[in-house]
Amino acid sequence: MMKLLSTLFCLGAILWVPAAQAAAEMPFPLAGSWTLVAADLLHPDGSRTHDYGEAPKGLLQIDNHGRYSAQIYKSERPLFASGDKKSGTAAEFEAAVMGTSAHFGTLMIDTMTHTLIYNIESSAYKNWEGTQQKRVYELHGDELSYQVPARPDGLIPISVWRRIK
Repeated sequence: MMKLLSTLFCLGAILWVPAAQAAAEMPFPLAGSWTLVAADLLHPDGSRTHDYGEAPKGLLQIDNHGRYSAQIYKSERPLFASGDKKSGTAAEFEAAVMGTSAHFGTLMIDTMTHTLIYNIESSAYKNWEGTQQKRVYELHGDELSYQVPARPDGLIPISVWRRIK
């Protein structure tokens, strides 16, 4: 009987270790590549307008450990007339900065409060670097949407992403 119990214990330990390892190696729930569907602004009256133009472009990539990189671009950004990034006009530089949102870092999910927590390591907007930002999210199948905290003018940016299969 002792030999049987010892054998079962050893077998159980062997089966438990791979299961524990598998659980520890579970991919991040939002891992994958996501394409931007919308980058809008929610107004206090409930109406929505486009924040990054009529046809914004963007890519959100999240790895199995929650490391992410996000880019949003306004398609209507003007070309630099000189063809040289270093010698743009003030208006060209402004359009380039105001028509771009890019940052990377790590991402956490609080499923209880439906909150994404971005730990921003680096950003095109320097003020965001080293900050932690929370965004209320909804996930419906392969569509992820979230709200950025309200801007000083009361407008709330909304980003909508679709998982690339």
